[in-house]
Amino acid sequence: MFEGVYSALITPFTNGRFDQEAFARLVEYQLEQGICGVVPCGTTGESATLSHEEHKEVIRFCVELVAGRVPVIAGTGSNATAESIELTKFAKEVGADGALLITPYYNKPTQEGLYQHYKAVANAVDLPIVLYNVPGRTALDMDASTIIRLAEISNIVAVKEATANMERASIIHKQCGDGLTLISGDDATFLPFLAVGGGGVISVCANIVPRAMVALWRAWKSGDWATAHRYHQNLLDLNGLLFCETNPIPIKAAINMMGLCGPELRLPLTELSEESRGPLREAMEALELIN
Repeated sequence: MFEGVYSALITPFTNGRFDQEAFARLVEYQLEQGICGVVPCGTTGESATLSHEEHKEVIRFCVELVAGRVPVIAGTGSNATAESIELTKFAKEVGADGALLITPYYNKPTQEGLYQHYKAVANAVDLPIVLYNVPGRTALDMDASTIIRLAEISNIVAVKEATANMERASIIHKQCGDGLTLISGDDATFLPFLAVGGGGVISVCANIVPRAMVALWRAWKSGDWATAHRYHQNLLDLNGLLFCETNPIPIKAAINMMGLCGPELRLPLTELSEESRGPLREAMEALELIN
């Protein structure tokens, strides 16, 4: 479930408020470019700085905009299990197709605590759940053994692995097979991730190059590995530059260069430095994303 390329959507702000008009432009751009699905309120969507009311507003608005044209996986994770359950219930109520749950950050549960957290959410809400492991953000790494154990729960259907660890992905795929979709959380290693059993990506760069990312995936699926490799190489510099500063700082700057939204972020994130802006612009010009 949830194979293919999903965009980890940014959350546009204007004067400190969620900019629905800019968000609608971005979502329509994604759909026109053939994206497989979208993910509001993930890390790239600055979910950590959204109030609960804003978080729900973005999810509801996204589901309404998409109107069933592609799946919507709503970010509903929290470091408090009760909050995760509340947000996941809301996502189901408004019609989201699945929920993406980050590992609880800061309080650093044990592996057993992680298992019980996800089990509690899965038992409380009958909605397909995607586990999300990104230790670089959370200071907590979910072991492959915990992921394999969680895969036995019927509505835990996928894991977003943002570690770029091909050995871990291989182990999970060997044990779970098609019972758990492996989703990459690292654009630069999407192609190698596919080679070890990956089924898709929740992508930052797909905010601006959805068609190219989908083309890479479709080429791989069809056995056209040369084409898939060409897309991988063409996007490699861009993918590196989109993480030259903390995500989503560069991707928001890139989307602003394309005229789809303003550059505004919420503190403590600040706008892209001038030192980084030049190389990012050059990479986008080379891909003919901007003039």
